[in-house]
Amino acid sequence: MGILANDDARAVYARIVLGEAIDEGSTGLRSRRLGRLIADLVASGLAEERDGVLVASGEMFRAMLAAEPVQRATGIDRFLRDGRIDQYPASAAERRELLEWVVAEAFTPGEELDEPAVNARLEPFSSDVAILRRHLVDHELLERTPSGSSYAAVVR
Repeated sequence: MGILANDDARAVYARIVLGEAIDEGSTGLRSRRLGRLIADLVASGLAEERDGVLVASGEMFRAMLAAEPVQRATGIDRFLRDGRIDQYPASAAERRELLEWVVAEAFTPGEELDEPAVNARLEPFSSDVAILRRHLVDHELLERTPSGSSYAAVVR
């Protein structure tokens, strides 16, 4: 299908689909260039020759439709790439779900950790641990201890 990224190839293919004449005069292309484009369209499976006439082939499209569909990520996996946060959800409920997952994976409820230890626990989930830590605190999933020197996962 990459061939259709080329403007001339797209124009020639459109003429094939519509059953229009394909020659130097109708396309404005030189014979050599036109011949190459036609050969590429045939090789790609978009066109075929039947009884000396170029026709659009549906074979490539049938093959694409028959191919195994790509599985779309669901739940928090939509916001992860290789197990790390790729983007934060716009939806508050989905953002909360993502952050709860991080807390469950990274912390033991009630465990107190200083900031460098918290950052080390969060690093596998995000390249920007300060933002992730701030989100966790803002969503009351992680809290500073009364002394202010450490953090603890909120016990619910």
